[in-house]
Amino acid sequence: MSARRFNWPLWAGFLLALVASFSYFAFFVRFPVTRDFPWANLLLFLLAAVLLLLGIRRGFARERPHPTRSKIVASIVSVLSVVIFAFFVFVIFIGGRWLPPSTGAPHVGQKVPEFTLSDADGRQVSLNELLSTPIEGKPPKGVLLIFYRGYW
Repeated sequence: MSARRFNWPLWAGFLLALVASFSYFAFFVRFPVTRDFPWANLLLFLLAAVLLLLGIRRGFARERPHPTRSKIVASIVSVLSVVIFAFFVFVIFIGGRWLPPSTGAPHVGQKVPEFTLSDADGRQVSLNELLSTPIEGKPPKGVLLIFYRGYW
């Protein structure tokens, strides 16, 4: 009886498909070159597909010690990988179109309308106040607004 061989291309392809789907939200979304179009993730999915095809071929080989079990495992892992890829494509390319457009948001370079907001201490601060209050004796060049959720 031949020794049982681990089908590493199949499992490496499945793991790479998982990494390709989650790495967009965890890492690649931080950079405009990969956020605007997820080409790096699609390349990872392509590499995962190549490994999965090698794993399927290996799983369906006749010299496997348990050919039926190898075929079932290869099929299930491959289908799960395709579902992961389809979900990624759906969320990025189709689900992203369902987000409402930000037509009321100011564009880059456009002057922001006057507003008043509460700061972290609860004090009301207006935009004109921020733009007119000198910092180290010099008038400010602009204002950076940071919106955060909660208090910590």
